[in-house]
Amino acid sequence: MQLAEALDYSRPRIHEFIRLSGQVIVGKSQQLKLSLACLLAEGHLLIEDVPGVGKTTLVRFLSKALGLQESRIQFTNDLLPSDILGTSIFDKASQKFTFHPGPIFSQLVLGDELNRATPKTQSACLQAMEEARVTVDGVTHELPRPFFVIATQNPEEQLGTYPLPESQLDRFLMRIELGFPDRENERLLLTGERRDVMISEMKSVMSPEDLLSLQKQVRQVHTSDALIQYVQDILTNSRDHSERYRGLSPRAGLALLSASRAWAFIEGRDMVLPEDVQAVAPSALGHRLNHFGDSSYRAGVARVTELLRSVRVD
Repeated sequence: MQLAEALDYSRPRIHEFIRLSGQVIVGKSQQLKLSLACLLAEGHLLIEDVPGVGKTTLVRFLSKALGLQESRIQFTNDLLPSDILGTSIFDKASQKFTFHPGPIFSQLVLGDELNRATPKTQSACLQAMEEARVTVDGVTHELPRPFFVIATQNPEEQLGTYPLPESQLDRFLMRIELGFPDRENERLLLTGERRDVMISEMKSVMSPEDLLSLQKQVRQVHTSDALIQYVQDILTNSRDHSERYRGLSPRAGLALLSASRAWAFIEGRDMVLPEDVQAVAPSALGHRLNHFGDSSYRAGVARVTELLRSVRVD
């Protein structure tokens, strides 16, 4: 399928996704588009917010809308790596060890309250997120395709949390925050139908095969030389302010380009514009623009916003 055909094919599905999402997750259209862009860019998503604002509901909506097999891992401080990856159990009948896969073997994995687990358990997800495979007892097992991890985490100031290390944060293509709804949308939530019922009754917008095809087309969205130079200027400028933050790596630049291609695709374009970069930059770079202190979502967004203002668009 050519890119122009893919755009025509995807447009009604994306419109239907946005329409349904607006009914289930009210007042969060930007966050929902960012979530879709993250998945189209083949990335993992981190949602940072206080409990009760709809993080789990968002993941369940994505799973149902995109027709993905879902599993949930509730991270606690006593969770072990084997509880996530699986374990080999000796079968007396066959006199062999049989591998029993853990919940990581799913197309969409919800890691709920990821930063309540110990660092050892958090790191069990690293290989899965980076390579879409896991190694248990010296044997490597492939994970299903497509494969996404959408993790939620509570703000660091809450009790019982373990801050995610930079290596773990870097595995997430985007980090977003839902925030509290405004008064009008909160009233719709309080008086409307239960969201779990709405999700259970809705139909999928696309299949996993459709999603894999669209991901392939997203990779073909054009980035001009001028656009690449703009992204490089952002990276370079971040490194010129070492007194404020450590600066962005080349991998951060690749993540920004990948997310920008997906955003342009959602907007129905076959090439990336600077406004696509600006739309995804706070979510794609905020957790990578490391600061010697506050690493919260909002602090990251403020730093990226300041950085973008300092870079000229030719």
